[in-house]
Amino acid sequence: GIAELFCLKMEIEGLPIAEAYMKIFMLDSRGLLETSRTNITEHKLPYAKDMPACTRLEEVVMNVKPPALIGAAAQPKTYTKEIIEEMARINERPIIFSLSNTTSKSECSAEEAYKWSNNKAVFASGSPFPKYEQDGFLFEPGQGNTAYIFPAVALGVMCCGSISIPD
Repeated sequence: GIAELFCLKMEIEGLPIAEAYMKIFMLDSRGLLETSRTNITEHKLPYAKDMPACTRLEEVVMNVKPPALIGAAAQPKTYTKEIIEEMARINERPIIFSLSNTTSKSECSAEEAYKWSNNKAVFASGSPFPKYEQDGFLFEPGQGNTAYIFPAVALGVMCCGSISIPD
């Protein structure tokens, strides 16, 4: 899915694919994908890290210090106040993508991302969120779900007359 596309883009840019996989820290329902686990499905194996087990996202954020969080697992309220505050502490502009649909399954709301990051978050969601105003600033959350992405890709394909869309 999303992680594989990131890795393919890094490979196109010249990074060996094995190194690209090492830049993605992925969690599933059992925690961080790490090499001591025996219950990782084959398509997740390239993302397994040689590091201590972490079962909670908070642990991963504290240990890895990622620039971005991308949620697409429909686990509501996964991005807690503590996680977003830590992301804002370690990043000038933390990227908080809460892409799960519907709004009720979102990892966090736009308001939470902006408020908890002191207006530093770069936020996008899979579901629409209302505008948010804080400290005289008006934030209009971006929406980056398939309802917007696929039509844009289709238009681009039609405009350039492409007959195929490779990875």
